[in-house]
Amino acid sequence: MDRLWTRTATRAASVALLLTGLAGGVYLGQQRELTTDAALASSSIPIQDADMQLLKERQGQHAAARALQRQAEGIAVKKATADARSAAAKARTTQKKAIEKKKEEDAKKALENGGPVPYDGPIPDSCNDFSGARQTGCALMLAAGFGIAEFPCLNQLWDHESGWNYKAENTGSGAYGIPQALPGSKMASAGADWKTNPATQIKWGLGYIEGRYNTPCGAWNNFQNNGNY
Repeated sequence: MDRLWTRTATRAASVALLLTGLAGGVYLGQQRELTTDAALASSSIPIQDADMQLLKERQGQHAAARALQRQAEGIAVKKATADARSAAAKARTTQKKAIEKKKEEDAKKALENGGPVPYDGPIPDSCNDFSGARQTGCALMLAAGFGIAEFPCLNQLWDHESGWNYKAENTGSGAYGIPQALPGSKMASAGADWKTNPATQIKWGLGYIEGRYNTPCGAWNNFQNNGNY
């Protein structure tokens, strides 16, 4: 009986010791896990800070790159605008020179051939009822600031003076051209081609009328009353 009790007690003690060891091992394992988790958690803090810093740096680099791109685009737009304006100015200058050259050539041909220089200016719709020098006179009269109601007066005035003939010449007085300038060389103030260009004569005549009678109807009224203007 004593031996049986002794063996039983020994076995119980061994089991208790084994259970104690297992419990201690479990506790140590849990402690190690907790320590490892804490270590990982603490080590992740500087890693996250480093990632945020890197992200901020990249965002700053992208913002700087976009700013440089916008600046470059702005410079390119300004340059393109300046180039376009310069090209347009050159084109206008070239066109103006071409027009002037054509006018000179037309005047030269007209002088050589004894014909009038053709009018190449715009013709308003209100002047389409007329033709030749009368149509030119109508267009230039409107361009000078007179209303279309003035043209019947101008038409009658120069019908009586020259019949709108740019070569009309009064051999007695020396008056010349559509407005019968006296002397004809006065019209040189409106253009060197005054002998062959009806438009040059008309421009001079309109200036003369405005300076002396204000309007074509004023000049026509004076002609009716005095036989001249």
